[in-house]
Amino acid sequence: MRGPTRLLTGTAFAVAVAGFGAAPAYGGTAGGLEVYPSSVVPGGQVTVNSADCGDDGAAAGDASAVGAGPFTLAPSTHEGEAIGQFRVPPSAQPGTYEITATCGASGRQVMGDLVVTLTSTRDQVYPRGSVKTGVGGALGPDPVQTAAGVAALAVAAAGGTWLLHRRARGDGI
Repeated sequence: MRGPTRLLTGTAFAVAVAGFGAAPAYGGTAGGLEVYPSSVVPGGQVTVNSADCGDDGAAAGDASAVGAGPFTLAPSTHEGEAIGQFRVPPSAQPGTYEITATCGASGRQVMGDLVVTLTSTRDQVYPRGSVKTGVGGALGPDPVQTAAGVAALAVAAAGGTWLLHRRARGDGI
């Protein structure tokens, strides 16, 4: 058992080390500009925030790449974080766009990516209803009809049981 234990321990260690180098799950870059949502349809609202602008927290944002133009990032209730918003123009073409912000006090530039798509993942419509395969469901999804079918089956089962019981006693049919 010594070999498999070492193998599993080594594998777990390798996965843990690889996880430290992985990219964050949000839309921006690590230590840069966080873009939420990271994927948006034309006409959608985008929120941008960054903790890299220091205690001042103010920054001048630029979304000209996507056609939205300049926007302001203001200090928020989160310590040292600046937050701003802009709307993607309805005429924006699908693609990946770089959104930038320049910190007010330090002049540091931070960047994040925004993906413009034609389909929204937020308001996805899921199918409803039954599938018309021709197998089963003869009564349909109506609860009254379903109850009537169950009652008919119960009466048939009770009648069959009664007939079998009479036959077993020798009473005949």
